[in-house]
Amino acid sequence: MTTVDKEKYKCILPLISSGNEEEEKDYKGPTPGELLEPLFKQSSCSYRIESYWTYEVCHGKHIRQYHEEKETGQKINIQEYYLGNMMIKNPLSEPDQEEKENPKESAKEIPTKNIEGQMTPYYPVEMGNGTPCSLRQNLPRSSTVMYICHPEAKHEILSVAEITTCEYEVVILTPLLCSHPKYRFRASPVNDIFCQSLPGSPLKPHNLEQLEKQQELMKMPFRRVKEEEMHSTKEEKFSSIHKPVAVGNHQLLTVGTTHISKLTDDQLIKEFLSGSYCFHGGVGWWKYEFCYGKYVHQYHEDKESGKTSVVVGTWNKEEHIEWSRKNAARTYYLREDGTQTVRMVSHFYGNGDVCDLTDKPRQVTVKLKCKESDSPHAVTIYMLEPHSCQYILGVESPVICKILDTADEYGLLSVPS
Repeated sequence: MTTVDKEKYKCILPLISSGNEEEEKDYKGPTPGELLEPLFKQSSCSYRIESYWTYEVCHGKHIRQYHEEKETGQKINIQEYYLGNMMIKNPLSEPDQEEKENPKESAKEIPTKNIEGQMTPYYPVEMGNGTPCSLRQNLPRSSTVMYICHPEAKHEILSVAEITTCEYEVVILTPLLCSHPKYRFRASPVNDIFCQSLPGSPLKPHNLEQLEKQQELMKMPFRRVKEEEMHSTKEEKFSSIHKPVAVGNHQLLTVGTTHISKLTDDQLIKEFLSGSYCFHGGVGWWKYEFCYGKYVHQYHEDKESGKTSVVVGTWNKEEHIEWSRKNAARTYYLREDGTQTVRMVSHFYGNGDVCDLTDKPRQVTVKLKCKESDSPHAVTIYMLEPHSCQYILGVESPVICKILDTADEYGLLSVPS
């Protein structure tokens, strides 16, 4: 090997081997389905609590998404959707039985999922027959549950994502798969290349020595700045609900809230109320854009087909005032000292795109709610569809806490004085 400065080296490339081939080849233990059998036979359930929804995975039975809300008189109103029911493929029989009967099947490739840049093997269980989906001609919702090895996990739900309309992926971390060599987490190996200088060449190439010196000079100040930045933005980037889960040397992070701006509160409030600063949310197939006093859009972006956008509702002040006369535009919160403060306001956005199911324009009620947080500029957005093409858009943020008390009788907001 010769460098640009004509320095010559003899380099030996290492043998690339994961060290697991023999173990996998000789493995005669239980199949993945048999390893997971206790989880299904015990009918145990796992839960994930997010800002609005709670997810319930009862292994081998169903996946449920629900929200409980107390109404007046302590009555509990439950909104729920089943994302999957009744096993389509029995995880304890079909794939594993084929593997036992046909040795060639055991060599088939294990599916993997990219989690934080690491291709991680998983065992899939398909579940269908969920709650009918109005966006897909009332076809039932369905899910793929992906079981991933994690030695210290307790069958917790790592993530729930809507990959296409009303089709979901649920990732479960479980220690039960870890005794199977094909499902263990593998860190990418680092293999050193050994190089020896030839007569007339220095021990290290000149350019490499210069690079190492520069890195040494930059190392300490760069590290200090990086740690300070991480410390100051840690609480702003990640919701306290979603804790990092370590797999090997990697961390799997799910973001519950979004850090929306580095503007000052006054600048942000003015731009938000003028409609020039829009909130964005959504972590599944559909994303949402809300511009106050303008519109609510639902959209999906794809590299091949581009952006698909649906107008869920547009703002008309007169229509909202008419709607607010029939509905509660403001919700009050009782403080400990007995005084009332506005906790949430609701706004009506009508005249959206015509709905195929109802032949009427879509419409949405936007609920702006005060939500205290350690991150002053965090926002959580979720979309509900209690009736076909009639939506509720929930927007929760500490920013909203600062402007709710300006709401008039119709729930309309203004810049605080």
